[in-house]
Amino acid sequence: MSSKNLLVELFVEELPPKALKKLGVAFAQTLAQALKNAGLAPSTAAVTAYASPRRLAAHVTDVADVAADKPVMHKLMPVAVGLDANGNATPALLKKLAALGADGTAAASLRRDSDGKAEVLFYDSLAKGVALAEGLQNALEAALAGLPIPKVMSYQLQDGWTSVNFVRPAHKLVALHGADVVPVSILGLNAGRETRGHRFEAAVDPVVIADADAYAEVLRRDGAVIASFAERRAEIARQVSAAAAKAGPDLTPIDDDALLDEVTALVERPNVLVGQFEEEFLAVPQECLILTMKANQKYFPLLDAAGKLTNRFLVVSNISPADPSAVIGGNERVVRPRLADAKFFFDQDRKKTLESRVLGLAKVIYHNRLGTQGERVERVCVIAKAIGEQLGGEGLALQAEQAALLAKADLLTDMVGEFPELQGIMGRYYALHDGLASDIADAIEDHYKPRFAGDSLPRGQVGTIVALADKLETLVGMFGIGQFPTGDRDPFALRRHALGVIRMLAENNLDLPLDTLLQTAGAPFTAVDGFKAAESVLADFIYERLAGNLREQGYTAQEVDAVVSQRPQRLGDIPKRLAAVRAFSALPESAALAAANKRIGNILKKVENAVEAVVDTGLLKDGAEIALHDALVDVVPRADAAFETGDYAESLQVLAALRVPVDAFFDGVMVNADDPALRANRLGLLAKLHGAMNRVADISKLSA
Repeated sequence: MSSKNLLVELFVEELPPKALKKLGVAFAQTLAQALKNAGLAPSTAAVTAYASPRRLAAHVTDVADVAADKPVMHKLMPVAVGLDANGNATPALLKKLAALGADGTAAASLRRDSDGKAEVLFYDSLAKGVALAEGLQNALEAALAGLPIPKVMSYQLQDGWTSVNFVRPAHKLVALHGADVVPVSILGLNAGRETRGHRFEAAVDPVVIADADAYAEVLRRDGAVIASFAERRAEIARQVSAAAAKAGPDLTPIDDDALLDEVTALVERPNVLVGQFEEEFLAVPQECLILTMKANQKYFPLLDAAGKLTNRFLVVSNISPADPSAVIGGNERVVRPRLADAKFFFDQDRKKTLESRVLGLAKVIYHNRLGTQGERVERVCVIAKAIGEQLGGEGLALQAEQAALLAKADLLTDMVGEFPELQGIMGRYYALHDGLASDIADAIEDHYKPRFAGDSLPRGQVGTIVALADKLETLVGMFGIGQFPTGDRDPFALRRHALGVIRMLAENNLDLPLDTLLQTAGAPFTAVDGFKAAESVLADFIYERLAGNLREQGYTAQEVDAVVSQRPQRLGDIPKRLAAVRAFSALPESAALAAANKRIGNILKKVENAVEAVVDTGLLKDGAEIALHDALVDVVPRADAAFETGDYAESLQVLAALRVPVDAFFDGVMVNADDPALRANRLGLLAKLHGAMNRVADISKLSA
């Protein structure tokens, strides 16, 4: 048995660029893992993935030509069933051995062992290791079956009869073990050592790969192809930076990893060139120009030192002619109509005010059960006005209502119709053109924020209010018609909306109790047919998202559970509560008090009726319960005073003085006394203690 490095390449027609990176990694990893599972490659084998627009390939080190034989243990049957009274094999045992390929003589060498219930017969054998050709065939089939293909296509093979399914038609298969071709086949192709290089610039055709380890070098030299996705990406990034610096000392290319990945998947040997367009197009909002250049042309726009768009851009070409002027000129001619369209849309849109477009939203369906965008806007206006009144009175409420009314109007503009990604952004430009205040214009753009994890929050109070109203309207509406997100489906992005609400309430420290906010958001839905208020379920959903978000920030599960289980209404208080819990946990008294709190909670849960936190001092008989009551009389006012001022750390730390009287109470006092009055009074004392201990957080959650 010998081991060599293995190279497998599938040469195909142009692969989907946005999926290429994942396809390359999945192909290599699945293929290598299948070889490892078959015993043909060690667990330490190095795997290198290659992916270009027309190929998927994998290089795996230390692949054996034959896998080692494996010992196999077969559990047969109980001794009492397999052997008769004389120790001879029964017909049942002989039949079982025959099924395993062994004859009756093997019965004499069977191993006896206990399986914990009875003595059992075992047959030990060696499974012959799989040959590389067979193992690679299986691995190749597994790799293709496991590809995350967005959509497969069916095509006929050259025989004109057979059809196969794959992401794109495949034309060549390379499989080399060292310098030897491995006889495998897939998609109607038999493996060889020939592939093809660049469509126009390959030095030879076909490109012959002599050895597995020479693959990348030969493909670069003879095929003019950089096979490695990562290497090609790094080369593009290098050329883009160099070209930007050459185009101007203060110019920088737009930073867009997704665009860089997509361009990497479109070219085999990159060549970055500089193009330009007429400066008159810069009168159009730069977001429009940047989007059309990136989305439609895959260009890298160049920005000046202030971050403003210039009239220059970078093209990543797949060819490298001696005179690039024709390539540059062609790209400049292609981009010009795109920019002209954007300018036309911008000019046409400004002929109508945003306010004049609002009535048109009544013709746009939002949801078949929640009505039109016009009806939705009406609900958002009501919610925004109510929140504005709570936060700043009538003036702020009117501003929020106006911004909410206009927030969706740009959906009916030509520009947003062409580029939906610009919704809100164009609304801001058009609002400023209409002479509206900057607070209103900013709110129109910002009401979609935060759009994703890590996105910035709305920049002003009006924008925050409209963003809250918009997200709450979506959450309350969808929950009210039973459209809950599931484990793998969230078509209305309700998780993202919930996190947006959480971030705005917490990071802005808004004085808006969550339950009140949900009731406010639910009020405009009373006229919607089939709507059922689901405020409790929605609140649970929001607190679950909150807990998950806090754990991602580095808080422990115990700390998060202690705070979130109390469902604090002001989410802005949560960081202070968490800090207080963490400080309390460091106190020597915390573990005992947490355990006592858990014990108290369990005692109170077992009582049939709710226990009132009321104590009759005349019924306090035992010294320990008197001492605990006296401690509560001293500690609770101080803890409550600290709580009311927002000093949650002090509120919890004051409770440390209760450890000794609490321990003494449980050591010497029988809570469930025979006397009903005495028992009720002691339960009331515990209820008072329980309430005092859990205002900031449920410290029982800190108990191990």
